[in-house]
Amino acid sequence: MATRTAAAKKKSDWRILTGLLLLCAFPIVAGSTRVAELSSSAPVTPENARFFAVPLPVIVHIVAASLYCVVGAFQFAPGLRRRRLGLHRVSGRALVPLGLAAALSGLWMTFFYPSPPGDGALLFAFRIFFGSGMVVALVLGTVAVLRRDIRRHRGWMIRGYAIGMGAGTQVFTHLPWAVAFGAPGEFTHALLMAAGWVINLAVAEWVIGRTARPAALASHG
Repeated sequence: MATRTAAAKKKSDWRILTGLLLLCAFPIVAGSTRVAELSSSAPVTPENARFFAVPLPVIVHIVAASLYCVVGAFQFAPGLRRRRLGLHRVSGRALVPLGLAAALSGLWMTFFYPSPPGDGALLFAFRIFFGSGMVVALVLGTVAVLRRDIRRHRGWMIRGYAIGMGAGTQVFTHLPWAVAFGAPGEFTHALLMAAGWVINLAVAEWVIGRTARPAALASHG
């Protein structure tokens, strides 16, 4: 029975990792294509001119966000975390600066790059709101672990990761609309982008609540 339970937990770990890494794959491929474009003699177009004019922020954003999403995925495998606690802690120390670099470079691009056609004021506001929320979550998560408040640390780090993974989920919020109706307009595009972040945060709150219940029951046992 114990062997079967251990095997089931290991299988669950791999399902979680596989799902998160697949979700990471979409923005990583897009970001890698962008970096390759900037490092080559690709033609400058109205869509990419802002990146060629000031390439450093977008490169920092792509590299930091890609590493943050991939390394962060391994923090969500409970069995691996228990077996490799030292690795979990080392990864966590890397994730905070990576996440902050991704969020702050994203905010910089939102404020200082010219907005591409089709974005608009609403999407600008959403990017500021969720980007700032990611920074706040990572800072609060760090403060919590320094205070040895592991429950709050875990909750805030999960929320920060959920926001950071927004680009992956946004593929799935946009794709059905594009197939059914074609390219979305400015307002719809903003709502579909926001939906990616909101879905991730809803899942994050479910995960936080689900794992908090056993601890609460144990403390009252």
